[in-house]
Amino acid sequence: MEKAQEILQKIYGYSEFRGNQQAVIEHTIQGNDALVLMPTGGGKSLCFQIPALVLKGVGIVISPLIALMQDQVDALLQLDVRAAFLNSSLDANSAIAVEQQLLSGDLDLLYVAPERLLTPRFLQLLENAELALFAIDEAHCVSQWGHDFRPEYRQLSILQERFPDVPKIALTATADLRTQQDIIHQLHLEKAKIFNASYDRPNIRYRIVQKKNTREQLHFFLENEHKGDSGIIYCLSRQRVEDTAAWLREKNWDALPYHAGLSSTIRQKNQTRFLREEGVIMVATVAFGMGIDKPNVRFVAHLDLPKSVEAYYQETGRAGRDGLPADAWLSYGLSDVITLRRMLEGSVSEEQQKRIELRKLDALLGFCETTVCRREVLLKYFGETYQAPCNNCDNCMEPTSTWDGKIAAQMALSCVYRTGQRFGVKYLIDVLLGKLTDQVQRFRHDKVSTFGIGKSYSSLQWQSIYRQLIAANLIEIDIAGFGSLRLTKKSLSVLRGEETITFRNDPEKPKKKTKSTVKTRDKDIQIPQDGLWQALKNKRLEIAREQKVPPYVIFHDSSLIEIYHQKPRNLHEFENISGVGQTKLARYGKIFIDVINDFEEFVSEDIRF
Repeated sequence: MEKAQEILQKIYGYSEFRGNQQAVIEHTIQGNDALVLMPTGGGKSLCFQIPALVLKGVGIVISPLIALMQDQVDALLQLDVRAAFLNSSLDANSAIAVEQQLLSGDLDLLYVAPERLLTPRFLQLLENAELALFAIDEAHCVSQWGHDFRPEYRQLSILQERFPDVPKIALTATADLRTQQDIIHQLHLEKAKIFNASYDRPNIRYRIVQKKNTREQLHFFLENEHKGDSGIIYCLSRQRVEDTAAWLREKNWDALPYHAGLSSTIRQKNQTRFLREEGVIMVATVAFGMGIDKPNVRFVAHLDLPKSVEAYYQETGRAGRDGLPADAWLSYGLSDVITLRRMLEGSVSEEQQKRIELRKLDALLGFCETTVCRREVLLKYFGETYQAPCNNCDNCMEPTSTWDGKIAAQMALSCVYRTGQRFGVKYLIDVLLGKLTDQVQRFRHDKVSTFGIGKSYSSLQWQSIYRQLIAANLIEIDIAGFGSLRLTKKSLSVLRGEETITFRNDPEKPKKKTKSTVKTRDKDIQIPQDGLWQALKNKRLEIAREQKVPPYVIFHDSSLIEIYHQKPRNLHEFENISGVGQTKLARYGKIFIDVINDFEEFVSEDIRF
């Protein structure tokens, strides 16, 4: 561990390990297998990178995304770590050169896709190389209980069969107990020690709003809180991705689309721009995001409901990897629930898998509708106890009021029953509000006892009531009946008045928030906005463009903020900046010291004149 500590300081520029890092590294260096559960931004990569540098041989990193290996390797090369990747993006000569490096022991880390690793030729190469360890990143992909199941990951069990003495470390940010068990079983890691870090991401502020005018809600959120910031906006469909990106560009936001329907060239181009430029917003389906290393994503917004709590946690976890304040914003409505249930029921998955997905969706609905601390509910899902309030979610910052919904629920449920359990929400609301539409008159539902009894509530309030009834499993959606609503077994006790029900009040208008009020749970952190900050960012971007790497590969925002506040005057002072190892000190120390001196000299002259 002395060597590991030395590598941490000299190469990575950090004075101490975080959380479980030291325990994982020590365990792996001793030649043992491990399953590491650590949230995005928690420092998972160091858990296998440092052991690979300590142990003899090369560390083989299995990663599911070819496109992102380049940036991961670029970051290591900045630290003078001997790293490479091997995938289909390389031409034959380049691939052969990497293979020779592997065989000659000239690599510390080699990133490879599972499809490449599983080929007989590559397995034979590994037989002839000296191996330090295998790191299986995004390990939840091995499990059908996980949210990103990839069949080829299951074949990675061959590593234990062919290389039983090489330590293996499986890593993921998201895995409930069942998924953890499946990872262990599928990868034959029965002897692996489980390192379970807290799932808490205290710097992320969770907020969920009821859908009204989604685009305007999104624009309000971006305009008031995230001008000039990089972020990700998730949509459920490809068309919605295209339309939203186009609409944002019309509003002068630098927005790019990403979905599986685009050509690989366009996807690669847009992803590269997002990673390597400042202030770019990626509008995407879930085809985008796994393995994203960009640390300064300041927000993740969902315009549609994700499929599960795991998916939500994984996707929102792409914000604020640098530990600085970030937002997870979700616009959610009844239409999302109907759409997702239709998709799940209509999928070609086996019935068992459908039941799994429906249970996961129900858990997510419960998270959306809760009136208590969202962080407490989120962490409880992953088996973690949290002492609320977090003071960094909408329910804690603006406590949600509730109201006795017994009478309203009875009216809503009775209307479903009186109209024959054959109609959707919009029609039921028309009946409750007493609207004499052609359809209502045609079915003679203007004659039922529930016609017009709900005029004391608005259409928007009835949408909220039906949404919450569905989330509480008091109503179910008949997918075969084109989204019509039906009563459940639980409905009868409410109709009889035997059970009370409480509804949450959805806020009428969003409240304006600013970056200056954003706090983490532990301390106030403000991202600078003045001229010196911009000068430091501009210099970082200039260097990054020259080297054709993302700006965060030069310095993370967290390191740049420390440079901004500490204003180091010499290399000795610069060396004390977190994230500045010996290589970066030599390459960039004087450059950024000069930026600080030049700016202060300019300000002094400006004051004199």
